[in-house]
Amino acid sequence: MYKLLIVENDAVIANSIRAHMQSWGYEAVCVEDFREVQKTFLAEQPQLVLMDISLPFYNGYHWCDQIRKISKVPIIFISSASDNMNIVMAVNMGGDDFVAKPFDLNVLQAKIQALLRRTYDFAGDNHLMEHKGMMFDTEKGLVTYAGAQAELTKNEMGILKTLLEQKGKIVTRDKLMERLWESDSFIDDNTLTVNVARLRKKLEEVGIEEMIKTRKGIGYVVD
Repeated sequence: MYKLLIVENDAVIANSIRAHMQSWGYEAVCVEDFREVQKTFLAEQPQLVLMDISLPFYNGYHWCDQIRKISKVPIIFISSASDNMNIVMAVNMGGDDFVAKPFDLNVLQAKIQALLRRTYDFAGDNHLMEHKGMMFDTEKGLVTYAGAQAELTKNEMGILKTLLEQKGKIVTRDKLMERLWESDSFIDDNTLTVNVARLRKKLEEVGIEEMIKTRKGIGYVVD
C-alpha cells in the first residue's frame, strides 16, 4: 500500500483528498503542524507528497527544498497560484508535477497513480533505497543523510542492502554471510562482526545512530 503525505492547510481540501485516496486503497496522512513538515515527513516515510505552495510559517517551496536534501520521493505541487512563474519555480525546486486548483479529484488521482507507477513499478531497476531520511545508492555504494555522505565497501554495501530489504525483520548472521558469499565475498563470523562495526561507524559519522540493532545470539535488524 502506498502512503501519501498531504501538505495542505485548507482542511476541507486536505480531508477531501485524503478520503478520496483512502477509498482507492491508499494510505493518506495530512500534516497538522506546519512548523514541522519535515519532521512529519521523516516520521511517516510516504511514497509521495502533495504540497501546497501557500502554507503557514514557510511556503511549499521551502519544504520541498528541505525534503529534497534527504529524499527523492516524488512531490506534486497543488496550488491556485498556477501562473507560469510558479510552475517553473515548482519544477526548479524539485517538484515532479503541478496541479492547479480547483481540480477534479479523479484527475489528481490519475496523476498520482501515474507518478507512483513511473517511480516504483520498476523497483527492480531502482538503485536507490530510502530509510528514515537516509538514501542508499546501491550502485555507487554511497549513503547520504542530511547533506553528509559516506562511501561503503562491497561487504558493507551487501550488509546494508540485505538489512534494508528485510526492514523490521531479524536477519541472522548466517543469512548475512550466505548473502555475501553469493557475491564472492567469502567471509567468516569474525569478519562479519568487523564489517558490521565499520558500517555502524560510517553511519554514525553522517549522523545515523543506532539504525542497525543487534539481536544477541541471532543477528541484526533495521526498524
